[in-house]
Amino acid sequence: MSIYRTLRRRILTPNVSETRMDTRGFHVKSEEGRDLLETIGASFLTGYGYAAEARTSREAEQRLEGVPLRFRGFAYEGAAMGFAVREGLPVGGRGLVADFLAGRGDAHVYMVYVGVGWAMARLPRFRWSTLTAPDPLLRWLVLDGYGFHQAYFQTDRYIHQQYQEKDFPWPSDHFRWYANRAIDQGIGRAMWFVGGTDAELVATMINNFPESRRADLYSGAGLAATYAGGCDEPELRRLWDLGWDYRPQIAQGSAFAAGARARAGLIVPHNEIATQLFCGTSVEQAWKVTDEALVDLPDDHVTPSWEVWRQRIADSFTAHTHH
Repeated sequence: MSIYRTLRRRILTPNVSETRMDTRGFHVKSEEGRDLLETIGASFLTGYGYAAEARTSREAEQRLEGVPLRFRGFAYEGAAMGFAVREGLPVGGRGLVADFLAGRGDAHVYMVYVGVGWAMARLPRFRWSTLTAPDPLLRWLVLDGYGFHQAYFQTDRYIHQQYQEKDFPWPSDHFRWYANRAIDQGIGRAMWFVGGTDAELVATMINNFPESRRADLYSGAGLAATYAGGCDEPELRRLWDLGWDYRPQIAQGSAFAAGARARAGLIVPHNEIATQLFCGTSVEQAWKVTDEALVDLPDDHVTPSWEVWRQRIADSFTAHTHH
């Protein structure tokens, strides 16, 4: 490995201390919960580092495949951020994210787009034009990743002060009005980390937000509770009960997590427990629901196809969420 690439990794990669619970000031429910969330953070940065020093995306993939199953998706997310940050630099390279998506990154496509959103949060706005988000459906995950990053690193502002940026400048088309909703979906995911996987605390934080924002926040929390885990079935049921009015959104987020895990071949026992509770079905079946909801998505220039997809998924679980 060249000295240049080693130096590039050292310069570009955030210090692992940035993901420690005490550094962030996040709630610690238990040592087990702390270890899980800190391992997730370390796995993300491991993937980021692989991308920072890789000559090609294939080189990074070979190393990413060695990350333990439960944490591999987070490493792919970190690698996507690393490649996107490199593309955003004047001498960092071009086509890195596209190459990543053309290879093994395709199985982790949702995590890759979220990782690009982390890069968005770190790059100056005049470099946002370098970001790779070619799928008009999945591009909203970039803003989900941006929202997660902001809530994770600027917790007081984005969660406790409930900050929202007016007239967010990306994307630049007629669907800009939807940007803050996608960002809220990421903030909801981050709340699962900020709350230390404490379901009651997470629900309390969400319920302190204006009613108009809670559906997207609960969707994000349901996704993180299913994908990342960190609690047992009774605790998951606490989130389910406290978010009663938003059960369809929790189910939708959970189904997204199931799809992401299943598509990448990363299903672990916790995913089944959460999906069974929130969606009333298995991970594989929830994934099937998300895929079936993609059929004939409208492109009517009124509602983003992403939101139509989310609503269809939520509606698919109506019978389960209302019993």
